[in-house]
Amino acid sequence: MTVAHLLRRFPSAPTTLSVLVALLAGASLAGLLRPLAATTMAGAVGCALATVRLFRSAATSRRSRLAAAPLNVAVTVVGLTVAVLPLVPTSWRAGVVATGFGAVALAGAVGLLLLPGHVRLSSRARLRRGVDVLGSGTALLFAGWVLVPPGPVPPVVRVVTVVGAVGLAGLLVSALADRRRRPGAARCRVGVAAVLLGLAVLVGLFAYRTSEVSLLTAVPLLVGGALLTAAGMARVAAGDPADPAGPPPAWPRVTAPAVVATVAAGGHLAFADGFTPTAVLLGLAVIPSLVARELISVTDNRRWAGRLAAREAYFRTLVSGGRDLVVVLDDGLRVQWLSAAGERWFGLRQDDVCGLPLAGLLHPDDAPGVLARLAARSDGGAPPLLVARMRTGDGGWREIESTVSDQRAVPEVAAVVLHVRDVGDRRRLERELRRVAATDPLTGLADRQELLRVLGARGGPPGALLLVDVHVPVPTQGGPAPVGSDALLVTTARRLRDVVGPRDLVARLSAEEFAVVTDAGSVPAYALGERLLAALTEPCLAPTGMARLRVGVGLTELTGAAPQDVLRQADLARRRAVQLGRNRIEWYDACLEEQLVRRLDLERELPGAAARGELDLVYQPVLALADRRPAGIEALLRWRSPVLGTVLPAELLPVAEDLGLLGELGRWVLDRACRQLADWSTGGRELWLAVNLTLAELLAPDLVPRVEAVLAGHGLPAERLVLEIAESRLGADLPTVVARLAGLRSMGVRVALDSFRAEHASLAQLRRLPIDLLKVQPRPAGPDAETRPLIDVVVGLGERLGVTVVMADLESEPEVDRATRAGCRYGQGFALARPATAERVEAYFEEFPTSSR
Repeated sequence: MTVAHLLRRFPSAPTTLSVLVALLAGASLAGLLRPLAATTMAGAVGCALATVRLFRSAATSRRSRLAAAPLNVAVTVVGLTVAVLPLVPTSWRAGVVATGFGAVALAGAVGLLLLPGHVRLSSRARLRRGVDVLGSGTALLFAGWVLVPPGPVPPVVRVVTVVGAVGLAGLLVSALADRRRRPGAARCRVGVAAVLLGLAVLVGLFAYRTSEVSLLTAVPLLVGGALLTAAGMARVAAGDPADPAGPPPAWPRVTAPAVVATVAAGGHLAFADGFTPTAVLLGLAVIPSLVARELISVTDNRRWAGRLAAREAYFRTLVSGGRDLVVVLDDGLRVQWLSAAGERWFGLRQDDVCGLPLAGLLHPDDAPGVLARLAARSDGGAPPLLVARMRTGDGGWREIESTVSDQRAVPEVAAVVLHVRDVGDRRRLERELRRVAATDPLTGLADRQELLRVLGARGGPPGALLLVDVHVPVPTQGGPAPVGSDALLVTTARRLRDVVGPRDLVARLSAEEFAVVTDAGSVPAYALGERLLAALTEPCLAPTGMARLRVGVGLTELTGAAPQDVLRQADLARRRAVQLGRNRIEWYDACLEEQLVRRLDLERELPGAAARGELDLVYQPVLALADRRPAGIEALLRWRSPVLGTVLPAELLPVAEDLGLLGELGRWVLDRACRQLADWSTGGRELWLAVNLTLAELLAPDLVPRVEAVLAGHGLPAERLVLEIAESRLGADLPTVVARLAGLRSMGVRVALDSFRAEHASLAQLRRLPIDLLKVQPRPAGPDAETRPLIDVVVGLGERLGVTVVMADLESEPEVDRATRAGCRYGQGFALARPATAERVEAYFEEFPTSSR
């Protein structure tokens, strides 16, 4: 059988060996086998198996290889010593076993000294260890001396007894000292001691030539010692983990020598008449070592008691002098002990609170949570930080924080220790800092961060968010300007607080933006917005006098969305209210967001559109209603955006006006339209071209020279150009408009008034405007009886004033017929010709050989 096979089978070998030893002993007692043969076979087999296991330990661990080799030699020597006994004469057997005893003692000592994990002992510890060895060795020597048969003692027995007593004492004392810290090494020492004791027994039995049956008493010591040595070496090879049961007891080292000596003396007296002088001296020699050990123990106890008292006084001073309160609780969470800080800082005396449950010291609202967390801690949870309010001696409450040290599993403590700190001042300061950090310093309202925190922490009813934009107009041509006065801001904040409810939150987001968070539903929130508008638009004192604020309110419901999303939705609604002229409330909805996103896209893409070649013109002919021949043409702007598609002027011009790009677009349209008109003029067509102007372009100081330069650059007569201005955009600055129109007419450019409304005010100011063409919008929804007189009035007034009337937006043939019967000379609309590109319009002109004004 190979060694590897033995190693695999070895875990079950101790049981098999025990059965084998029992069988051999039984056969020997039954007379089937000589006791010497049974002893030899059992010892040889046991030592062989122990040798295999020691070989295995040396093969699996480098740190234990040096110690395993000498121990392996010792076990092998034991086996060889037992194996050769039947081969030597009877008179030599005691000497052979004694020789083996010496070899085993030497090899075992070397192996035990090489075991890893030795600790350097102090001088006092070495003294204590020496006294223990001396006392135990003397007791064992006395026991061995009195238990030998009476009569002369063979020299070999004397030597083995003395050496064995000292060796056994040293091994057993060191094994007892290392039983907890190095249990593997302790087993090795006990195993070697058992083997040496077994060999010593064999020496005595062979020296006194006792019966062979008595040899069987040494078999358990030899086999058990060898296997215990191998088992201890295996534990050492595995790292020799310490036993967590605590420090080893000291009483066996003190009482064992006395017990051994007493038992030996009693056994001797039971079978003999008395003690020899040598035995008496050995018995008396046990007493000094016991007295010395007792004195050392008393000295150690006094020294440790002094250290313990000093340490206790030290820690008591730390605990009593500290500001933190230490509370010790029993298993029922009742107060067992209270440090001096309880009376000094909390006014709680130990006599008054000892025995009270912890819940009696805590605020009723905080006690259930604290007790629940302490119960969770006892179940093995993370150490909690308890925050609660604790009762004081005068009946008040203090805010505290407590760290928990659960020592109920430690037998010496068996309690829950609370380290309590008074954090009332710190908490008040933190609350004040949070209030200051979350408050606008000027108005005292919450700031943006506090608003977002409240929105994020909201629960319960949905509620609503109102975003309020406040502007005050200034009496200059620059238009509205932001609120710039601290007094106005304070007034606005006060009015907001006066209108909202006590549970509503008012916040200031920027210089001119405020927010209100309310628990009310959508309809009450809208009513709240109306009240805010009414209150904020009341006249107030501004730096330039009395002013009326212009307010835009955006409203959105709180439906559980993220705070940033809610704020964005309300801001979109606010922007819509501002775009529509302020002094209004706008709801947020998905369509509104799409419109505003579209607006943002327009604002992002429009700058540079002309330079990128994305602008285009389409042209719609103006026909003479009498013969349906083209008399003029109107240039219409289109933006062909690769991102947004085709954008019409109704959507394009407001964005351009906000971005300040109207001048750039107007110059591009005028130049491109005049260039196209010059190309068409080479074919002999005498058509006039209409170009739309905004009010800002009309009021620009450089309009007249710029138009003159464009006409001269393309070689066009001034009368061929018609500039159209919508009547709805004339505004209140009518004298400036009249002066600018007169300047255009003075250079020969004709002027058209577009989108003319046949109302009393429009008819009244028609006499003041220097215009050449009047473009009238029909009313298709009205019946013929109501529409024709209106058209007749406008046409008749135009003839009296020398103004040519053009009927625009003709969508059907009945409308064309009504305009013709009313006397209109020109018409424009889908019923006559649709807007088209320059190429298509030129193809349309080919149907008419010549065209004139």
